[in-house]
Amino acid sequence: QVQLVESGGGLVQAGGSLRLSCAASGSILSIYVMGWYRQAPGKQRELVAAITSGGSTNYADSVKGRFTISRDNAKNTVYLQMNSLKPKETAVYYCTCNVLVRSPWGPLESNYWGKGTQVTVSS
Repeated sequence: QVQLVESGGGLVQAGGSLRLSCAASGSILSIYVMGWYRQAPGKQRELVAAITSGGSTNYADSVKGRFTISRDNAKNTVYLQMNSLKPKETAVYYCTCNVLVRSPWGPLESNYWGKGTQVTVSS
């Protein structure tokens, strides 16, 4: 099993910044992709940003130039630096990872999600 623990959410004024962190732990052999999704009330969960183990990144068009995703492979941790935040970006932000884990049947590739961290941007 893999546990993802997110931190860094909170309340910020429009135009402000926050930095989210997500640390993965458990029976991990390798983490391929780590990423962040968000879900606003009444809306579908959407991809914010993702990063591969090699450092390739992918961003939602709406956050390009304002958000930066990074990871520390030695710590199994992914970060999301969010600048120039907008009220419409108020949401629960979820960390996710695609990971190779130890299992009784040998290495197993699985996806895991964190419990989410609330980000509230006030106008």
